[in-house]
Amino acid sequence: MNVDWKTRPFDALTLHDLHDLLRLRVDVFVVEQQCAYAEIDGHDPQALHILGRSDQGTLIAYARILPPDEHGLPHIGRVIVSAQHRGHGLAQTLMTIALEAVHRGYGSRRSALAAQAHLEKFYGRFGFVRQGPDYPWDGIPHVDMLREET
Repeated sequence: MNVDWKTRPFDALTLHDLHDLLRLRVDVFVVEQQCAYAEIDGHDPQALHILGRSDQGTLIAYARILPPDEHGLPHIGRVIVSAQHRGHGLAQTLMTIALEAVHRGYGSRRSALAAQAHLEKFYGRFGFVRQGPDYPWDGIPHVDMLREET
């Protein structure tokens, strides 16, 4: 599958990009996962956005990277592949691109994420390690994970 990948700060997003990324996030996290939560959380303006579009221009994969927190760790989040495009390796490509963007932007691949607990093994393949017990976040079990520079 051919995917056009773009990495953009918030101010470089087009109105179409913003519409498409919010729609994909709501379609997956709110509708598909049946989780009512505040999707527009105020962090997008500070984030770096990774967008993967199909040959037809449809946004099919997305992630965002928040700037380093008080511990100096950028945070990768909102990692999504649309339901109809899963199973083709796009999530692996998306995470590889996200880690490269972290490295380019912050000089290291050291980063953190809050994973849905059932995806712990997936993120483990990229060097992320569990940092504590599962906890509920908006009704879905999550686990904090950390990736040290390797």
